[in-house]
Amino acid sequence: MSIKRIARHLVQHHWRAKQIFPRAVLDRIEQAIKRGEATHSGQVRFVVEGALDGRPLFRNQPARERALDVFSHLRIWDTAHNNGVLIYLLLADRDVEIVADRGIDSKVGAEGWETICRAMEAEFASSRFERGVIGGIEAVSRELARHFPPQGPHANELPDTPVVM
Repeated sequence: MSIKRIARHLVQHHWRAKQIFPRAVLDRIEQAIKRGEATHSGQVRFVVEGALDGRPLFRNQPARERALDVFSHLRIWDTAHNNGVLIYLLLADRDVEIVADRGIDSKVGAEGWETICRAMEAEFASSRFERGVIGGIEAVSRELARHFPPQGPHANELPDTPVVM
């Protein structure tokens, strides 16, 4: 466990997420999700967590493991076509993880998701958080549209509202 990582998480904590992602930005992210979902039958969720605290932090939980917990907690796996996708940002680490249900994950694969994550992280490195998130949503939506095109009207199985933890 790195003291530097613990300090970063304790200092940044949750206020930083609210500063970078104010209501207006979250509204634009939600609209990007809605636009994307109009092009496919998948479901996309965006979650930003300012920093880890408590047990996850002191267990030195990696962002990937935390993203899997969030994926499960939000029941993103519970879609009719197994095509739910979580875009998770752990802000204190500036680490993006994409967790996808088995229906879409088997088609895109780890390398495809990793490419999207690295592009988002490059934007974040230049403090272009909104642009990075919306670009990531658009890239995920292109993959979903390629593999799960819309097939008539479909229910919005998961909320489009971004989650700030």
